[in-house]
Amino acid sequence: MPKQVDYEERRRRIAEAVCLLIARSGMESVSLRDVAAEARVSMGAVQRCFRTKDEMLLFALEDISQRVGERARARIETSDAPRSAATLLDRTLSALALVDAEDREQAQVWGAFVAHAAVSGQLAAVLRETYAKLHELLVWLLGYGKDTGELSPALDPSAEARALLALTEGLTAQVLVGHQTPESAREVLGRYVRGLMA
Repeated sequence: MPKQVDYEERRRRIAEAVCLLIARSGMESVSLRDVAAEARVSMGAVQRCFRTKDEMLLFALEDISQRVGERARARIETSDAPRSAATLLDRTLSALALVDAEDREQAQVWGAFVAHAAVSGQLAAVLRETYAKLHELLVWLLGYGKDTGELSPALDPSAEARALLALTEGLTAQVLVGHQTPESAREVLGRYVRGLMA
């Protein structure tokens, strides 16, 4: 009896290989041949999962976007500290900024995709959807802070969510190139959040 292939599992494995190659050598290192070697599958297996390199990159970006969102939500759900808005915002923003040492690989991949999206409408569409979901999450957190009285009643959650997304994205890039340290980036985030307090 022929072996059953779990195509979704294989697609995720290929996406992981794409991300490893990008983190190691940049977006230009991603070829079907190199991805197949990294994922330890045949070229034919890669081509059965993805018709083109662009389709493969799109899936990898969708996968990493989902992981970034899940990670931010997990920081909220697993917080063992008091569920203050400040604590939840701090944990969520540190997850989004990808500034910790263990986040470096994911930050490199994210940055490469953001840069490539400037010339790829399909990748840009995935990023816009991801940013929209993260914006909604931050709007909810900021609204929660207003409801509990921790954040200023004059605060505009939507405008602040946009600012916070831009801040986390900028800090990710600055830590990657060594302009900020993870510690200084976290301090910038903390200072900004403290400025929102009532």
